[in-house]
Amino acid sequence: MAALPLQMRAIDPDETGGPEVLCLVERPVPRPGAGEVLVRVAAAGVNRPDVMQRKGLYPPPPGAPSIPGLEIAGRIVAIGDGVDSDWIGRTVCALVAGGGYAEYAVASIGQCLTVPPGLAMTDAAALPETLFTVWTNLFERAYAAEGDTVLVHGGTSGIGTMAIVLGKLFGLKVIVTAGSDEKCARARAIGADLAINYRTQDFVEEVRRFTAGTGCQAVLDMVGGDYVPRNLACLADDGRHVSIAIQGGAKAEISIWDIMRRRLTLTGSTLRGRSTEFKALVATELSDAVWPMVRDGRLRPVIDRIFPLAEASAAHAHMESGDHVGKIVLRVGEDGE
Repeated sequence: MAALPLQMRAIDPDETGGPEVLCLVERPVPRPGAGEVLVRVAAAGVNRPDVMQRKGLYPPPPGAPSIPGLEIAGRIVAIGDGVDSDWIGRTVCALVAGGGYAEYAVASIGQCLTVPPGLAMTDAAALPETLFTVWTNLFERAYAAEGDTVLVHGGTSGIGTMAIVLGKLFGLKVIVTAGSDEKCARARAIGADLAINYRTQDFVEEVRRFTAGTGCQAVLDMVGGDYVPRNLACLADDGRHVSIAIQGGAKAEISIWDIMRRRLTLTGSTLRGRSTEFKALVATELSDAVWPMVRDGRLRPVIDRIFPLAEASAAHAHMESGDHVGKIVLRVGEDGE
């Protein structure tokens, strides 16, 4: 195997600000530590936390690279202590705590999933962040099960589209909200049972109508703020509400008596700061329960646009415009097709 280069191209802004701070720079190629692998990155997913980090609102957790990027796909070119040498040369996608916007990135071996034949690297790079998020929150924290009706806000986002696709594969009825009739139509085409234009329709009333007044079993919420009491009004008795972002505000006023009376559960989580042990456990669960659907072609991410790494600023501007449906991906290496 050829010797590793000392330097690589990366997006690693020295200051916070708008998309224009995302310029190509030279950075040292990282080296994997114990239990880690070095991946030559073919493609990297773009996610909302990357935008928040760029703005200075979501700093990397301790020990994580300053280079943004939480999911990658590529080929393992070096390994750290404790990793079987058979991993060298394998094509994987991985959840990382940072470092994805670069030609090389380090990943914990436990957070790597082998890319099956026929899966494009840009598709593979779009899977880890949304799959880990939807699996842990919709299926584990919200206990969604076959036959349940779930409400997912941000239905045409990367997480929203994955919730639709994965939810339908597991027998859920999926209701989503989106900000235009066009996006609602796209959500229905992807598989949503009901798509509600939150600008022109009352989603509480629409959920009640769709469920014949009983409400849904779970809500996956990335809005927060004044959506929370409205979400609770959408829930059936014993329903579960899971918060995964607070784009609409970090505080809400709710009726505790209503929670008690209807036995509702309010929970939430973040993913980036969780331990490598937890993420490895989730990767194992995905490998067993979801990856067979990836291998046989039933599960594919919804891809909106693919940008070259050098155009990361344009990718962020596109995400902030709100016009995308599905995932935005950066093509990094020559094999990022």
